[in-house]
Amino acid sequence: MSRINEKTLRVIGIGPGGPRQITLEAVDAIAATDVFLILDKGDRTAELTAARTRMLDEHARADHRVVVVPDPPRDRDPVDYEAEVRRWHSARVDAIGAALDENLAEGGSAAILVWGDPALYDSTLRITDRLVEQRDDLTVEVIPGVTSASALTAAHGIVAHGVGEPITTTTGRRLATTPDGADLNQIVMLDSALAFRETASPDDVVYWAAYVGTDDQILVSGRVGDVTDEIVAKRAEARERLGWIMDIYLLRKHG
Repeated sequence: MSRINEKTLRVIGIGPGGPRQITLEAVDAIAATDVFLILDKGDRTAELTAARTRMLDEHARADHRVVVVPDPPRDRDPVDYEAEVRRWHSARVDAIGAALDENLAEGGSAAILVWGDPALYDSTLRITDRLVEQRDDLTVEVIPGVTSASALTAAHGIVAHGVGEPITTTTGRRLATTPDGADLNQIVMLDSALAFRETASPDDVVYWAAYVGTDDQILVSGRVGDVTDEIVAKRAEARERLGWIMDIYLLRKHG
């Protein structure tokens, strides 16, 4: 039996940004959705919001609605990182819950479009888990997306690992703590400081990409000792020109 005013919240992975990297499953999910919630982080991500809007113009129903939800502020350099993330997540739960109540009072479907894949370094599914715990009128559906990691290796035309070798996916914040043996092939995300400059040997190889899969894509690869300065310079120039940066790299241990 259907619950009164039942709501469906879809978390839709849309890939790393290229307009043709969205999957057919995601296209179908977008076409089936009434309301799209866009977390607005202000002017610094206006281009990302515009990219989502273009995607909806192409794939959503003509009568779809877009609801902009101001993203709660977050301290990017807190004393207690995990405590700040928990506080931020709690504020996001409240903001999204209020948007659902206001825009789906009679039931229906809403969606959040997530860059890449919702399961990889994104907090949305943690938010929806808490929403489901708090409510009895909400069902969550998750649609996977192309990851920036797979787009990175495709753009460089490489296999992510040697024969039978492991891959570690990590963040810049944790790169220095990768255990021995797990550092043969590391895909590194969320690295605003380019931490490999402190952790890598000059003979290690880095495959770096910014805005992977988009018209602004930038690729650099080679020995860390040869290409680090080029990556730093291109990253700084692109961030100044576009106002934001989204990059990822594969670090491969020499030998």
